[in-house]
Amino acid sequence: MGRDIAVAQYEKAIQNAFREVADALGQPRHLGYQWQASQALLTAESARSRLTQLRLDNGAASQLEWLDARRSLFAAQQAAVQTRLAVLQNQIAMFKTLGGGSVAPALEPVVVR
Repeated sequence: MGRDIAVAQYEKAIQNAFREVADALGQPRHLGYQWQASQALLTAESARSRLTQLRLDNGAASQLEWLDARRSLFAAQQAAVQTRLAVLQNQIAMFKTLGGGSVAPALEPVVVR
């Protein structure tokens, strides 16, 4: 009876490991497309912001239009940062899933004199 439980737990652990590896390996392609899209949006919003600034300087745009362009640029920058974070988190998950260590070596304290 105890042996059957141990075998079932072992099989469950193996299935979980395969699922985690499959999930980690499937994410990079999706994140790559998301990264490209966020970079394209960032490029477009940067151009929009720059052009709106020029229009404002020449009296062809209002400050509200300029503020809206800046808000959109900041939102695009934030989306790019979040996408980059997701890429890095996926790399960490893949490293852990494929057997990477999770314990950092102890560092000696630095003494400043």
